[in-house]
Amino acid sequence: MKQQNMLTLIAVIAVIGVTTVSLAQNVQAESLVPEWIKSNAGWWADGTVDDATFLNGIKFLIENDIINVSSESNTVDVDTLTIGFIPVEKADELTPKAQSLEKFLESKLGIDVEIVVPTNYETIIEGMRFGHIDGAFMDTGPAWITHQRTGAEAVLAELVSGKVNYQATVWALADNDSIHSIEDTVGKRVAFTSITGSSGFVRPMGTLVTDGHIVIEDGGDIVALESALAKNFESYTFAGGYKAALELLLNDNVDVAFGSDIAPQQYLELEDQVKLRPVTTIGPVPSHVFMVSADMSDSTKNALVDALVELNYDEKNYILKDLYGAEALVPTTTTMHIGEFGTFIDALTGLDQVILDSYNKSK
Repeated sequence: MKQQNMLTLIAVIAVIGVTTVSLAQNVQAESLVPEWIKSNAGWWADGTVDDATFLNGIKFLIENDIINVSSESNTVDVDTLTIGFIPVEKADELTPKAQSLEKFLESKLGIDVEIVVPTNYETIIEGMRFGHIDGAFMDTGPAWITHQRTGAEAVLAELVSGKVNYQATVWALADNDSIHSIEDTVGKRVAFTSITGSSGFVRPMGTLVTDGHIVIEDGGDIVALESALAKNFESYTFAGGYKAALELLLNDNVDVAFGSDIAPQQYLELEDQVKLRPVTTIGPVPSHVFMVSADMSDSTKNALVDALVELNYDEKNYILKDLYGAEALVPTTTTMHIGEFGTFIDALTGLDQVILDSYNKSK
């Protein structure tokens, strides 16, 4: 991992609501720092992070089980590990890349590693529930659903462009001064990306519901959610993607488009970008994660995480980049990385199964 990314990670970890405390006297702070941090973080050598910030960061890592401070060795206590991957329609294209990871893990862990490249997430969820799959790379939504249904936990998050998330944003035309907040979108003509879009639907609609601006009537299914959409917006459209939603806005077919903070830069010419304004940033959408089964022992989990983190190093980084384009894997927890986002999925009744169905490549 690049030095500036490590500095960003440590700085973020150190300031997330952690007050200054002293570690137990018999614990040496240096011994707690994982080798992947020591090897890549410039501040380790040049002291650019002060002692208090450093200790707070270490405390946060320990309390959230991101680093292990026990004296037990991280030994694998199983003969085989089965790893699942994000469902794809053409498994034959991903399989060779997954096999590179398989061989790497076998060499690091000294056991047999098997890979599963399914066409749907139900295979992974049921596999984790019944002990047939031990860990898996997953999209954020399915990862939260898997956590809810099986108790599986996120242990690693993907780092992309130096970040573990991107920002969901409300977009309007630059000359429209009637919309100043997300609650102002209620009653307007809106364009979502898709019903499963993280920044283009789940985060904005989930925020409106959890903040009390929109109420979903009892029913507990997708029909109740669709009814709430029809009742609370003059019109709503699932455009099919970021670009399509923004083009509806540019053509004055809608008043608002929901999407990512960088969507206009990615999909529009400069002359169209200046016609839009970001009304407000709603909040982060987490990156992909690596989940482990609730039945995996701490010893095996720690050994697996340590092995996967070695993919951050230059000589093995190509294995990770070839899979999904991520720069690195950052230790995390379910609560820290996707907990807030998960509350929005929970608030949107019936959406969990729609999300899983959307990834079913066999249909």
